[in-house]
Amino acid sequence: MQSLITWWQHIPERLDPVLFAVGPLQIQYYGLMYIVAFGITLFLTLYRIRTEPRFAISAEQVKDLATVMLLGVIIGGRLGYVVFYNPAYYLEHPLEVVLPFDFSNGVRFTGITGMSYHGGLIGVVLGAFLYVRRAGLSFREAADLFAPAVPLGYTFGRLGNFINGELYGRVTEAAIGMYFPLAPGPRLRHPSQLYEAFSKAFSFSGSCGLSEKNRCRREP
Repeated sequence: MQSLITWWQHIPERLDPVLFAVGPLQIQYYGLMYIVAFGITLFLTLYRIRTEPRFAISAEQVKDLATVMLLGVIIGGRLGYVVFYNPAYYLEHPLEVVLPFDFSNGVRFTGITGMSYHGGLIGVVLGAFLYVRRAGLSFREAADLFAPAVPLGYTFGRLGNFINGELYGRVTEAAIGMYFPLAPGPRLRHPSQLYEAFSKAFSFSGSCGLSEKNRCRREP
């Protein structure tokens, strides 16, 4: 039993956030999580409009709206990180807001690092609002369509945070704690990324219109 606990506690130290690298170019698991979340969200919303005729939105509009929302998450998340967490640095290094290079000491590839949940939320809501308004759709209906799939997107985002070894929780003495290499000091910390990921996955399983097809269908 102790060997299993030890194995669990040292998982973050064995994780490599880089999926693969080609020269200086690195593809990380965190970026892959965005693609997976987008694919699942698109699949689920297309499934809903096929099985729930109450939605007055076409498959092409769903694809376009999902693309706009993805761009909103990425752009909003990035700008939110710049504005909310590190504005002074990016005022001195504005090119690093959009370019995956560090120019402080020559040129070094770093990838786009730093995303804000709050900025991503603002970006996706704003992007969706502008799209549905231009397309003549109901924002409320679009939100009703996409909302049940949102928890899964959040789930994969938090799994990406776990692989990166970031957003860890408080120090703990409990066996469930883990050693995160990026944390200050070699102390056990709660894997809060996994807590959030699994809680969102469970909330998805009970989401309206997905776990029970007719559960939330409105009567005419």
